[in-house]
Amino acid sequence: MIAGIEEQLADTETEQGKALFDELMWVHGIIRRDLNTVLRLAESVLAGLDPIDLQHELKRLETTGPLWQLKVNCLRYCRFVHGHHDFEDTAWLPSLRRADPALAPVVERVDEEHGRIADRLEEVAAAAATLTELESGDARQSVVDALNALAEDLLEHLAYEELNLGPTLRRVRYI
Repeated sequence: MIAGIEEQLADTETEQGKALFDELMWVHGIIRRDLNTVLRLAESVLAGLDPIDLQHELKRLETTGPLWQLKVNCLRYCRFVHGHHDFEDTAWLPSLRRADPALAPVVERVDEEHGRIADRLEEVAAAAATLTELESGDARQSVVDALNALAEDLLEHLAYEELNLGPTLRRVRYI
Protein backbone atom coordinates (compact mmCIF):
# COMPACT_ATOMS: atom_id res chain seq x y z
CA MET A 1 0.00 0.00 0.00
CA ILE A 2 1.35 3.47 -0.72
CA ALA A 3 -0.57 5.52 1.84
CA GLY A 4 1.38 8.66 2.57
CA ILE A 5 2.97 8.68 -0.86
CA GLU A 6 3.15 12.47 -0.73
CA GLU A 7 6.17 12.18 1.59
CA GLN A 8 7.71 9.41 -0.47
CA LEU A 9 8.44 11.00 -3.85
CA ALA A 10 11.98 11.23 -5.14
CA ASP A 11 13.19 13.72 -7.72
CA THR A 12 13.93 10.92 -10.19
CA GLU A 13 12.65 7.45 -10.96
CA THR A 14 13.22 4.92 -8.18
CA GLU A 15 13.40 1.15 -8.27
CA GLN A 16 10.25 0.91 -6.13
CA GLY A 17 8.41 3.46 -8.24
CA LYS A 18 9.32 1.64 -11.42
CA ALA A 19 8.07 -1.61 -9.85
CA LEU A 20 4.79 0.09 -8.91
CA PHE A 21 4.33 1.40 -12.45
CA ASP A 22 5.27 -2.00 -13.90
CA GLU A 23 2.57 -3.61 -11.73
CA LEU A 24 0.03 -1.08 -12.97
CA MET A 25 1.04 -1.87 -16.55
CA TRP A 26 0.74 -5.62 -15.84
CA VAL A 27 -2.82 -5.23 -14.48
CA HIS A 28 -3.75 -2.96 -17.40
CA GLY A 29 -2.27 -5.56 -19.77
CA ILE A 30 -4.49 -8.25 -18.26
CA ILE A 31 -7.51 -5.97 -18.60
CA ARG A 32 -6.68 -5.28 -22.25
CA ARG A 33 -5.98 -8.92 -23.10
CA ASP A 34 -9.14 -10.21 -21.53
CA LEU A 35 -11.23 -7.39 -22.96
CA ASN A 36 -10.06 -8.50 -26.42
CA THR A 37 -11.07 -12.05 -25.53
CA VAL A 38 -14.59 -11.11 -24.42
CA LEU A 39 -15.02 -8.84 -27.45
CA ARG A 40 -14.09 -11.73 -29.73
CA LEU A 41 -16.45 -13.98 -27.83
CA ALA A 42 -19.24 -11.39 -28.07
CA GLU A 43 -18.80 -11.24 -31.84
CA SER A 44 -19.07 -15.03 -31.92
CA VAL A 45 -22.26 -14.87 -29.84
CA LEU A 46 -23.66 -12.29 -32.25
CA ALA A 47 -22.82 -14.54 -35.16
CA GLY A 48 -24.87 -17.31 -33.57
CA LEU A 49 -22.35 -19.24 -31.47
CA ASP A 50 -24.11 -22.27 -30.05
CA PRO A 51 -24.66 -21.99 -26.26
CA ILE A 52 -22.79 -25.29 -25.74
CA ASP A 53 -19.81 -23.92 -27.66
CA LEU A 54 -20.02 -20.70 -25.60
CA GLN A 55 -19.84 -22.75 -22.39
CA HIS A 56 -16.82 -24.65 -23.74
CA GLU A 57 -15.13 -21.36 -24.63
CA LEU A 58 -15.78 -19.95 -21.15
CA LYS A 59 -14.36 -23.12 -19.61
CA ARG A 60 -11.27 -22.80 -21.82
CA LEU A 61 -10.84 -19.22 -20.63
CA GLU A 62 -10.66 -20.42 -17.04
CA THR A 63 -7.27 -21.97 -17.74
CA THR A 64 -5.59 -19.38 -19.98
CA GLY A 65 -4.37 -16.69 -17.62
CA PRO A 66 -4.24 -15.30 -14.10
CA LEU A 67 -7.34 -13.16 -14.44
CA TRP A 68 -9.48 -15.81 -16.09
CA GLN A 69 -8.41 -18.41 -13.55
CA LEU A 70 -10.28 -16.28 -11.04
CA LYS A 71 -12.81 -14.58 -13.29
CA VAL A 72 -14.64 -17.01 -15.54
CA ASN A 73 -16.92 -14.82 -17.52
CA CYS A 74 -17.85 -11.34 -18.58
CA LEU A 75 -19.73 -10.51 -15.38
CA ARG A 76 -16.77 -11.38 -13.22
CA TYR A 77 -14.48 -9.46 -15.54
CA CYS A 78 -16.64 -6.43 -14.87
CA ARG A 79 -16.27 -6.96 -11.12
CA PHE A 80 -12.49 -7.16 -11.53
CA VAL A 81 -12.33 -3.82 -13.30
CA HIS A 82 -14.61 -2.29 -10.65
CA GLY A 83 -12.27 -3.59 -7.95
CA HIS A 84 -9.18 -2.27 -9.69
CA HIS A 85 -10.72 1.20 -9.99
CA ASP A 86 -11.97 1.13 -6.39
CA PHE A 87 -8.42 0.35 -5.29
CA GLU A 88 -7.04 3.22 -7.32
CA ASP A 89 -9.72 5.61 -6.03
CA THR A 90 -9.18 4.78 -2.37
CA ALA A 91 -5.61 3.54 -2.05
CA TRP A 92 -3.48 5.89 -4.09
CA LEU A 93 -5.17 8.57 -6.20
CA PRO A 94 -5.79 10.89 -3.21
CA SER A 95 -2.15 10.50 -2.16
CA LEU A 96 -0.91 11.16 -5.68
CA ARG A 97 -2.96 14.36 -5.78
CA ARG A 98 -1.41 15.52 -2.49
CA ALA A 99 2.07 14.44 -3.58
CA ASP A 100 1.92 16.35 -6.84
CA PRO A 101 -0.75 19.08 -6.81
CA ALA A 102 -0.22 19.57 -10.55
CA LEU A 103 -1.90 16.17 -10.98
CA ALA A 104 -5.22 17.46 -9.61
CA PRO A 105 -6.85 17.82 -13.08
CA VAL A 106 -5.54 14.38 -14.10
CA VAL A 107 -6.90 12.76 -10.93
CA GLU A 108 -10.25 14.51 -11.45
CA ARG A 109 -10.45 13.18 -15.01
CA VAL A 110 -9.46 9.68 -13.88
CA ASP A 111 -12.19 9.84 -11.18
CA GLU A 112 -14.75 10.90 -13.79
CA GLU A 113 -13.63 8.15 -16.17
CA HIS A 114 -13.92 5.57 -13.40
CA GLY A 115 -17.55 6.61 -12.97
CA ARG A 116 -18.26 6.42 -16.71
CA ILE A 117 -16.54 3.04 -16.96
CA ALA A 118 -18.55 1.80 -13.96
CA ASP A 119 -21.71 2.70 -15.88
CA ARG A 120 -20.39 0.88 -18.96
CA LEU A 121 -19.60 -2.18 -16.85
CA GLU A 122 -23.15 -2.17 -15.50
CA GLU A 123 -24.45 -1.99 -19.09
CA VAL A 124 -22.32 -5.02 -19.98
CA ALA A 125 -23.58 -6.93 -16.94
CA ALA A 126 -27.21 -6.09 -17.75
CA ALA A 127 -26.80 -7.08 -21.39
CA ALA A 128 -25.11 -10.34 -20.43
CA ALA A 129 -27.92 -11.14 -17.97
CA THR A 130 -30.51 -10.46 -20.67
CA LEU A 131 -28.69 -12.77 -23.06
CA THR A 132 -29.09 -15.66 -20.65
CA GLU A 133 -32.80 -14.92 -20.20
CA LEU A 134 -33.77 -14.09 -23.77
CA GLU A 135 -32.30 -15.82 -26.78
CA SER A 136 -32.60 -13.29 -29.59
CA GLY A 137 -30.52 -11.38 -32.08
CA ASP A 138 -31.34 -8.15 -30.23
CA ALA A 139 -30.03 -9.56 -26.95
CA ARG A 140 -26.85 -10.71 -28.66
CA GLN A 141 -26.41 -7.31 -30.33
CA SER A 142 -26.87 -5.59 -26.96
CA VAL A 143 -23.96 -7.56 -25.50
CA VAL A 144 -21.72 -6.63 -28.43
CA ASP A 145 -22.76 -2.97 -28.30
CA ALA A 146 -22.18 -2.77 -24.53
CA LEU A 147 -18.76 -4.40 -24.83
CA ASN A 148 -17.73 -2.17 -27.72
CA ALA A 149 -18.73 0.95 -25.75
CA LEU A 150 -16.82 -0.37 -22.71
CA ALA A 151 -13.77 -1.13 -24.83
CA GLU A 152 -13.69 2.35 -26.33
CA ASP A 153 -13.91 4.11 -22.95
CA LEU A 154 -11.72 1.65 -21.07
CA LEU A 155 -8.84 1.54 -23.55
CA GLU A 156 -8.73 5.34 -23.76
CA HIS A 157 -8.80 5.54 -19.96
CA LEU A 158 -5.95 3.05 -19.47
CA ALA A 159 -3.72 4.92 -21.91
CA TYR A 160 -4.51 8.29 -20.30
CA GLU A 161 -3.81 6.97 -16.82
CA GLU A 162 -0.52 5.36 -17.80
CA LEU A 163 0.70 8.45 -19.64
CA ASN A 164 -0.32 11.01 -17.03
CA LEU A 165 0.17 9.18 -13.73
CA GLY A 166 3.17 7.08 -14.74
CA PRO A 167 5.83 9.76 -14.25
CA THR A 168 4.74 10.39 -10.66
CA LEU A 169 4.31 6.69 -9.87
CA ARG A 170 7.85 6.04 -11.08
CA ARG A 171 9.21 8.44 -8.44
CA VAL A 172 7.78 6.61 -5.42
CA ARG A 173 10.57 5.83 -2.97
CA TYR A 174 8.96 2.84 -1.29
CA ILE A 175 5.66 1.06 -1.30
